Amino acid sequence: MTTDDTTHNPTFRHVGIVGTGAMGRGIAQIAAQSGAHVQLFDSAAGAAERAQTALFAQWEKLAVKGKVTADQVAQYRDRTTVAASLQGLSTCDLVIEAIVERLDIKQTVFKALEEVVSPTCTLATNTSSLSVTAIGSALTHPGRFAGYHFFNPVPLMRVVEVIAGLKTDAAVCAQLTQFALDMGHQAVHAQDTPGFIVNHAGRGYTTEALRTVGERVTDFATMDRILRDQMGFRLGPFELMDLTALDVSHPVMESIYNQYYQEPRYRPSVITAQRLAGGVIGKKVGDGFYAYADGVAVVPPEPPVPKVSEMPSVWVSPKAARRAELYQLLKALNADIETAQAPSDKALILVAPLGMDVTTLAAVEQLDASRVVGIDMMLNDDASKRRVLATNPATRPDMRDAAHALFARDGKAVSVIRDSGGFVTQRVVATMVNIASDMCQQGICSPADLETAVTMGLGYPLGPLAMGDAIGPTNMLEILFNLQTVYGDPRYRPSPWLRRRGALGLSLRHEEI
Repeated sequence: MTTDDTTHNPTFRHVGIVGTGAMGRGIAQIAAQSGAHVQLFDSAAGAAERAQTALFAQWEKLAVKGKVTADQVAQYRDRTTVAASLQGLSTCDLVIEAIVERLDIKQTVFKALEEVVSPTCTLATNTSSLSVTAIGSALTHPGRFAGYHFFNPVPLMRVVEVIAGLKTDAAVCAQLTQFALDMGHQAVHAQDTPGFIVNHAGRGYTTEALRTVGERVTDFATMDRILRDQMGFRLGPFELMDLTALDVSHPVMESIYNQYYQEPRYRPSVITAQRLAGGVIGKKVGDGFYAYADGVAVVPPEPPVPKVSEMPSVWVSPKAARRAELYQLLKALNADIETAQAPSDKALILVAPLGMDVTTLAAVEQLDASRVVGIDMMLNDDASKRRVLATNPATRPDMRDAAHALFARDGKAVSVIRDSGGFVTQRVVATMVNIASDMCQQGICSPADLETAVTMGLGYPLGPLAMGDAIGPTNMLEILFNLQTVYGDPRYRPSPWLRRRGALGLSLRHEEI
């Protein structure tokens, strides 16, 4: 139930909204609900009036659902009016812009606003991709200007990024932070850098998934299943891109990559570029990484568990990650375990690398590659709903099938992928953790704000720093160092934040004095 607003005294009493699309309407809704008087303005004829009508209808729906009272709806309506021009916003003590993402147009609007509003009025932009400093450079008094980035749908996505430009007064950010609380939202503070917090931290999930699929390690559906079942993500990366649509997500990838001067960690994929060019952009057009029938994704079935007439004995590499746990799992699955220093001539050979590929381990340990299968043991088996196995180019089909059947004996889902440094989850999670660590190293935000922004803004089960802590910073470092060895790619270069905390055994969320 929304709080009764009759005695509420918000930080800003008179709020102007410039731009009344979905974002502008959402911001107007929560501002009015906080107790502020809201004026809507849009340069398109009739747009502000339509937004007002939509807001009134939304409040009526909330009343029907028992979320607000009839008296509250009346109050919200009385506090929400339309301004015929920018001059109508002259009495506002805060104006929030939510218009098209073009620097020149935003600068023009704010220059015009500065001539209309009082010297004490705070000006804020809801930009998601442009520099706050660059927008504010058009102002005579940029100290009163800041970024105020909400997420869609605004009433449900209860986090907002407060971004200080180079000349923004600290008091302005403090007021915007308090007003976010007045509106029932959580404010996080970001430096004025490309992507701020959420769009920056979110790069690793989709870009590394695209790279992995681009190497033919697995397919879209299997990748989604693995990341949902192993790490607890609500949506796999390809489900997520289908939902947001590539006409939105691919330009963001390119923008952040180019704004960071082609930093390898943010490199976009030719897969999404091609699909965007071909109009295969996602759910809203019925065709994306999945086909859609009546709005529902058509997901290919999982491969069946192979039937194996005679199960081979199993030998585990002495260098396997979580070797003791792997032995316990094999015992629980009633495997015939070999304990000699070397495998017999007929044994299924298991390796469990962190970051390294199965092929390299087979060669380095001088194992018969035709019988070697890898298993991802980065996570505790009890914490995962799926096991992931990896073959190498020489793995025999009978050994692959035996490993699949063995690890599916207790009914847990099993995915078999091609050889890859770091499997699937290791690659994606290590990239996410590394990017988040680098953001902390740059001072883009505090570790606490990063975790809050990502969990609330992206819906991840844990913040990336918490993921790194759960897996272990030293394990994260091992994965990244090995990925660098396998791929020779600077995108896996560990952040100093991660290296130092891993070396000292500190939490990745530990803030330096």
